[in-house]
Amino acid sequence: MKYLFTILFAVIYVSANAQQINKKLEDQIKHKEIMLNECSREGLVEFPEFKASYDANYENYKVDSANIAGIKKLMKDKKIKVVLGTWCGDSKYQVPNFLKIMDAAKIDQEKVSFIAVDGAKKAENGLLDGLDIQRVPTFIVTDKKGKEIGRIVEHPKKSLELDLVDILTVKK
Repeated sequence: MKYLFTILFAVIYVSANAQQINKKLEDQIKHKEIMLNECSREGLVEFPEFKASYDANYENYKVDSANIAGIKKLMKDKKIKVVLGTWCGDSKYQVPNFLKIMDAAKIDQEKVSFIAVDGAKKAENGLLDGLDIQRVPTFIVTDKKGKEIGRIVEHPKKSLELDLVDILTVKK
């Protein structure tokens, strides 16, 4: 009986603390519906306000094909966490461009994760703990151990492709 109670408690605890993927809510700062916390790519690109600019920006972005093979090779043991705002103009522009690059390089979707923030650039349940998010979008590149090796904040310095290559080739 004690074993059954322990299992039942664990199931209830995990369920109560599980993250809701693609959570939508009314933002008190932006006064509009936003996405918050972990998002799937599908949820993000189908969210009405984000989709309004996503399709056109994705379609119109011209990928720098000279760097795609390098990105694919260098991403082998790396991951990228994208922190964005579904309300943010820079996110609506840069994230579709970034995803077009990932698609062109045939990067597995498991290597890219998304966290949506509210108007105060916050998320729930400690998702941003230790990430020092000041502006969005922020693309955080990590090594196989999960250690940050570089980031692109708000917009690239050169281009998304060149900035990614620079980050991915840094020896730490």
